[in-house]
Amino acid sequence: MNFDSSRRSSFKKMILGGAAMGTMSSFDWKEDQAPLQLKGNIKHGVCAWTMPSLSLDELCVAVKKIGFNAIDLVGPGGWDTLKKHDVECSMCNGAELGIPKGWNDPQYHEQLIKNYTELIPQVAKYGYKNLICFSGNRNGMDDEVGMKNCAEGLKKIIGVAEKHNVIIQMELLNSKVNHKDYMCDLSPWGVELCKMIGSENFKLLYDIYHMQIDEGDIIRSIQTNGQYFGHYHTAGNPGRNELDENQEINYPAVMRAILATGYKGYVSHEFIPKSDDKIAALAQAVQVCDV
Repeated sequence: MNFDSSRRSSFKKMILGGAAMGTMSSFDWKEDQAPLQLKGNIKHGVCAWTMPSLSLDELCVAVKKIGFNAIDLVGPGGWDTLKKHDVECSMCNGAELGIPKGWNDPQYHEQLIKNYTELIPQVAKYGYKNLICFSGNRNGMDDEVGMKNCAEGLKKIIGVAEKHNVIIQMELLNSKVNHKDYMCDLSPWGVELCKMIGSENFKLLYDIYHMQIDEGDIIRSIQTNGQYFGHYHTAGNPGRNELDENQEINYPAVMRAILATGYKGYVSHEFIPKSDDKIAALAQAVQVCDV
């Protein structure tokens, strides 16, 4: 191939690539259309709090219209509603004391142990698998001390989780923009905690948006430590908005990396739509990540 034809071929690929990106901004799915024809490789979910204008009933109906059936971060009070719509709770909550007050501080252990010991059997009774937890903020605490404190406390509930086949998932959150002073803000710290606990019933909730901010190198992290990641969240960066061409994360490539690890769990969308049509924005994110 001579230089001119090679250049023309490259130019053609650029044009086609631009057209593919353009489909993200021109996505115009409407709620009265048929559900998306998804490939079935990625199990999609959405975090309930990102759609505050919808009741849980309405959100259940919306996700079914898009073509998936899982919602994250719903506590026991919402589980009967999910069951009514045959929608999965892909990440349960309700035992934690909030993000700043977590397992790294022994003063909260007694209450956390009580909360989790009581809630884990309920999670299992409803047929769910995942229950979220948080490290807590540093408040001047050394990271190594905090890790040991987390391990000490979590080991007191991990037997209950193993008995009921529930996975306790500590979320990785950025401490640069959204959660100042949060301790579990880097995946190597979380991975070491997983190794210290030594149970398949404790894993990390790897939030792609948060880790893009605090450490980057997302795909390499997934390739290296995917065995410790039990759940994923998405959002566009910067801004925590749509997964479109106005943000920097190449979500199709990240999804392919996740699938390459053999992951079979959920990828739940946790972005705040700027669009007036929130459900169409969610459908767009599902399409972008459906590799």
